[in-house]
Amino acid sequence: MTSDFALSSPLVPRVSEKDAKALQYIEEITRNAATFQETVLAEILSRNANSEYLQRYKLGGATDRETFKLKLPVITYEDIKPDIQRMADGDRSAVLLASPISEFLKSSGTSSGEQKLFPSTQEELDRRHFQISLLRAVMNRGVPDLDKGKGLYFLFVRPETRTPGGLLVRPASNSMYKSDHFKTRLHDYTSPIEAILCADSFQSMYTHMLCGLLEREQVLRLGALFASGLLRAMRFLQIHWQALANDIETGTLNQKITDPSIRDCMARILKPRPELAELIRMECSEENWEGIIARIWPNTKYLDAIATGSMAQYIHLLDYYSGSLPIASMLYSSSECFFGLNLNPMCKTSEASYTIMPNMAYFEFLLHDPGSPASTSDFQPPKLVDLVDVEVGKEYEPIITNYTGLYRYKVGDILRVAGFHNASPHFHFVRRKDALLSIDYDKTDEADLQKAVENASRLLREFDTRILEYTSYAEKKTNPGHYVIYWEILVKDPANSPTDDVLKQCCLAMEESLDSAYREARVVDKTIGPLEIRLVKTGTFEELMDYAISRGASINQYKVARCVSSTSILKLLDSRVKSKHFSPSLPHWTT
Repeated sequence: MTSDFALSSPLVPRVSEKDAKALQYIEEITRNAATFQETVLAEILSRNANSEYLQRYKLGGATDRETFKLKLPVITYEDIKPDIQRMADGDRSAVLLASPISEFLKSSGTSSGEQKLFPSTQEELDRRHFQISLLRAVMNRGVPDLDKGKGLYFLFVRPETRTPGGLLVRPASNSMYKSDHFKTRLHDYTSPIEAILCADSFQSMYTHMLCGLLEREQVLRLGALFASGLLRAMRFLQIHWQALANDIETGTLNQKITDPSIRDCMARILKPRPELAELIRMECSEENWEGIIARIWPNTKYLDAIATGSMAQYIHLLDYYSGSLPIASMLYSSSECFFGLNLNPMCKTSEASYTIMPNMAYFEFLLHDPGSPASTSDFQPPKLVDLVDVEVGKEYEPIITNYTGLYRYKVGDILRVAGFHNASPHFHFVRRKDALLSIDYDKTDEADLQKAVENASRLLREFDTRILEYTSYAEKKTNPGHYVIYWEILVKDPANSPTDDVLKQCCLAMEESLDSAYREARVVDKTIGPLEIRLVKTGTFEELMDYAISRGASINQYKVARCVSSTSILKLLDSRVKSKHFSPSLPHWTT
């Protein structure tokens, strides 16, 4: 296989010697992906040969792939939860891995509804930072002169806890931002470390935005972990621009910012700048915020945020605020594992894919075939393929074996193979596997739901109305049960807002977009009732995020769950409903 990732070309700017070495390393590991994978697996099994987990399955010190696949089962979090709990309670023996654990990384829990703990080590943190250095080289290759300015990044930490055994529990982002690796790169950002490490999200956001405005001409990129984070920042600016402009005009910090470290830091930075304050007032007081990012930060080259999978629905709003600046979805990572990089980060967002880095973990892939029932026999294990053996166009669930105690672990994502970079595949992120709506034999996944929402949203265009956020659940208390979709919408002209009849047609448009199984159950079997849209008050999904954060979710990791079942979340949503609308007729269905 050949690579389209040329290191030198008359059309590509020259890169530094450091970046050139990083790019060459990417070429090496992807070209020799199979060899790297064998080496990684052997190293993991050798290091942890005396761990209780591997001893439990009688590997006998074997490090070859055949024995590994024969003896170790494919697992989920529930299978190792008792082992994790023992480690959290203070068991310092080699339960899952031999290396000393430095902390537990906490998953967001917004997809599955449960926050999971994963052991981590200092070496793993170093490994992830190394991958970030590779990503910076890729970005520098694609966008020239990034070193001549700064990034306005909305980065946040969460308060940390400790296990009964005394180990830190925190999101992976906390671990990254508090590391020495990150501190060496602070000159790349407009925000001081005090803003990033402030656990109060309001004070942190305010300081990020204030510093970004003060250095508006230096800003070459705006970023957040997810696209939703950038939109949250824009909404924050819409609400607080007057206070921010006042701070800039007077050179004094808002009294709502009480964190002593931030106040001390900003006292050194903030000076009266009345002309800048006037510019901000002029731009932000306009009703039309289209292109506001390009107007306030005129040298911005791109936005940096994950905008694939469920984040794709935010692309049109980011285009609106930025004047259609490129959106770089740069990496695919999770609490469990750092998977891969987007080696063409300036591509169209809809085409973004992630090349798996074969040095990070041992990767296997389970073919995803929704029409094929799962085997229930212990003697018929699922057939997994190795990294280099996946097929273009097919969908898979990744199964990882990492350095920190996960062996043949089902991640729960669905990926589609887009192609290969040398011998290593690159994938489109499709969805989370467990995000489903179902009443009868219908199964609506996240991608189908998003497509249905997008199709329905077209009916709102003539009213200049956008869907800001949505989630759903399967209402089964009624007979028949039905899909409930919660929408928070932005109506630009209240005098021309969508009517009840229009919203009913939106319900029907969604039903027409769902698959034949849904429509057959709805039309023929009548086991599903009319789809319902519940409009919620402005700010409802902000409250939903605040609620999740109050219960321990990370603001960096938070994603709106597209399907919910939590009683407390449904209660919150229903308390904010301002109108309900049902599909007025049956969707089309034929045999």
